[in-house]
Amino acid sequence: MGIFLNPGNQGFESAIRSQIYVDKTQMLAYTNSVLDTEQRCLCVSRPRRFGKSIAAEMLVAYYGKGCDSAGLFENCKIASNRHFAEHLNQYDVIHIDINSFRNTGKAGESIVSGIQGAVIRELRETFPGCIPEAAVTLREALAGINKAKGTRFIVIIDEWDAVFREDKDDDGAQTEYIDFLRGLFKDVPAKRFIKLAYLTGILPIKKYGTESALNNFDEFTMLEADVLAEYVGFTEAEVRKLCERHGMDFAQTAQWYDGYVLEKGLHVYNPKSVVDSIRRKRIGNYWTNTETYESLKSYISMNFDGLRDAVARMLAGDSCRINPAKFQNDMTSFKSRDDILTLLIHLGYLTYDRENTSVRIPNEEVRGEFVNAIEDAGWKPVMDAINASDRLLEATWRMDAEAVAERIGAVHMANASVLHYNDENSLSCVIALAYFNAVKEYMLIREMPTGKGYADIVFLPRKHSDKPAMIVELKWNRSARGAIEQVKDRKYVQALEDYEGKILLVGINYNKKSKEYQCRIESV
Repeated sequence: MGIFLNPGNQGFESAIRSQIYVDKTQMLAYTNSVLDTEQRCLCVSRPRRFGKSIAAEMLVAYYGKGCDSAGLFENCKIASNRHFAEHLNQYDVIHIDINSFRNTGKAGESIVSGIQGAVIRELRETFPGCIPEAAVTLREALAGINKAKGTRFIVIIDEWDAVFREDKDDDGAQTEYIDFLRGLFKDVPAKRFIKLAYLTGILPIKKYGTESALNNFDEFTMLEADVLAEYVGFTEAEVRKLCERHGMDFAQTAQWYDGYVLEKGLHVYNPKSVVDSIRRKRIGNYWTNTETYESLKSYISMNFDGLRDAVARMLAGDSCRINPAKFQNDMTSFKSRDDILTLLIHLGYLTYDRENTSVRIPNEEVRGEFVNAIEDAGWKPVMDAINASDRLLEATWRMDAEAVAERIGAVHMANASVLHYNDENSLSCVIALAYFNAVKEYMLIREMPTGKGYADIVFLPRKHSDKPAMIVELKWNRSARGAIEQVKDRKYVQALEDYEGKILLVGINYNKKSKEYQCRIESV
């Protein structure tokens, strides 16, 4: 076994023997199905800490020669697949982590030169006499081995986009790197010596104009996860089982780490955060703590028309329409607010609704990261609303309807240039922003089914909280009293029949003509 050629199964063994492991081995059924086909080249992009490296290690352990991985996979889902044994440890695998060459390359040596030199040295040891002495490129080396031995390779490149993310201003390094990939995977000879190519990273493949630099790759992204959607993160069913097994509150876990909705309504959870919250037995910020909020702040503070408004609206619970098609899949070629928002999808800060071509903030953990980012960016009206939300909650608990109406009105007026309210649905945005810090005590449920309609917003106390539940009904150019009557007439309270504490009914009306709010609060 080598460092790059058939490096063994220790990486996957470490993952599978961890305290918490979620079986994603069925993905191998798909990669088996595309071996030696026109679809043999895959690029799977997803946010940092979403299991990219574990997936790459799984492929290495399953396909690579020189180790016996049968015991590792015997209790995994893929073991029942009829093609499982056919491909187990049958191929020569080259595994390259691009970041390792960025961090440990020799002085004056390019990343591409470092990669090719290191891998070719191992290939010469394993296949003596097969590589022409004059060969200096990995493509030449693999072609020589294929010609002499008929050997075909599986090439797995982890953090494939590190050059574009970390060396984003080095055009020369990027051009040399993409030419290296082209020579390895795209040219006609590559079909003779590449059995499977698997690239994984955060960004999709770089575009030049409107065309991908490697247009022979099938891409699976946070915009279009397609058949690999369930392998992007943890599915809802997987998280439910983990919560049941480890005694965690599933509803709270969902509010904090769910929100990435992929193909056909499939909900995907942030695996890093789910695992850490279960290990530590508490909900918290785990994924966002792995990277400074400064990077997010730098993107959302860029001077593109409509970008700040879009972020403020999403903080208030709204979604924003975007066109992701023009994004160049890099960290520098930004021409519009849509380019920034599309990048934030790939980075995991936003989730994309393909049906409505819109984006929103996926969950509470990420929403908190946006607050950190804007706090130092001079977004005073939004931050004032967030900072005042605790006082609004206190006024609601003491049933001070006049103070509640006054504080909500202040939030509305301060952010009127961003949040445009035209109906009851959009009115919920100002309420969500005004009650921003309620997440400390409550789970917020919008449009909660009640049997006779939908309650606009329900504030359901967390298990540790002794605060009252709240049903908030919103009206536009009507009356707060009418809102309360609707809650009673349609028996919205019955939807909380399993809740034994105090319940506040909060009716809020906005009068467009007077630009004033009215509020009425009753206790049941």
